[in-house]
This record gives sequence, structure tokens and C-alpha cells, in this order.
Amino acid sequence: MTTARDLTLVALALPAERSVAQGDLSLALAGAEAIDLLKSGALRLDGDRMVPGPPVATGDRLLDQAAASLIRREPYDTVAEWLWRRGGELAAAYVDDLERAGLVIHPRGHLGFRSTRTVLAESQARHGAEERRATGEPVLAALLAAAGIEEESDEAAESLDGDAVTTVLAAVGDAVTQLEAVRLRRDVEQAAFDNVWRA
Repeated sequence: MTTARDLTLVALALPAERSVAQGDLSLALAGAEAIDLLKSGALRLDGDRMVPGPPVATGDRLLDQAAASLIRREPYDTVAEWLWRRGGELAAAYVDDLERAGLVIHPRGHLGFRSTRTVLAESQARHGAEERRATGEPVLAALLAAAGIEEESDEAAESLDGDAVTTVLAAVGDAVTQLEAVRLRRDVEQAAFDNVWRA
């Protein structure tokens, strides 16, 4: 399984009261894809620019799509540009993909209708993702922290492998912070608008 799939499985296993914002998860998933592409050799970083390597078949449909969407001419995407471009609706794409693979199901209600609620099926993939989380694997731990699913661990951060991975993770953290600032500004503007109409 890819890092992005493991991240999605962990996020879907969260109880309803701890659910993660879809935008935050999408940005973290784009970061997870970038890290997996770095590890596969399909990508390298030149500073914060994402320079595509030779095409590599990863065996994962969404990760292959990510590799195919890399800008192959200068100026290459910065990591931040990639996260915003690739991250749009990425969480929904991963949930759909897991559903197609039978790893996520929609249980039927008492009248036989499919629920909108998603439930993880028992699978080796699910157990693998949970084990990776439980062992504190540094990349997954950092992505979970960036998405607001878990607290940031100094120990995990210290054991990250390589400057490129650290650059991607820092960009994910920055992007999630920017998205939260946009949400807060929108909430303030909405509250001000509501107050005008109440006055």
C-alpha cells in the first residue's frame, strides 16, 4: 500500500467526533504522493521545485496519475504549488478508490438503503495501515500530525529520512495552516454579514 492509502485508511478509522477536514486531508494526501514518488525515483527536488524523473509504473492507479500530472517543463511546480493543484478533492478520490477495491463499504440501513456513512472493511490493507500508525513510522506520523489527526512527535520528526521528505512535510504543514487561516477569515466574514442582517 502507498502512504496516501494508509493515510486515508487511518483517517477513515477515526471516530466521528475526531474526523479530519477534507481539505486538510487532501493536502496531506498530495504530500504523501510526493513522498512516495520521491522514493520510487519518479521525482526529485531541486530546492523546492519538483523535477520529474523517468516514468515509473508504481502499480497504484492514483499514484500513477500523480506521476503523470507532474509538470515536465521548466519552471517546475514548487512543492506548495503541487499540493494546491493536486490536492483538490483528493480525499474523495482516495475514498472512491478504496470503495472500488472493497476496502470501504456503505452499510445498509434498516430499510435496505445504503448509508452515506463509510465503514472500513476488515482487510490486510487496513491492518497494515494501523500497524504502520501504531509503530510510529515517521512519514505517516508527520502526515497525521499535519492533517490534525495526531499530535506532532519530536521523535518521529528527528527520524525523518532526507531533506526532500522534510521539505515536502514542511510544505504540507504550511498549506494546512494557510487553509485554516482561509476558513477562519471566511467564518469572520460570515459572522459580520449575519450581524448586518440582524441589525
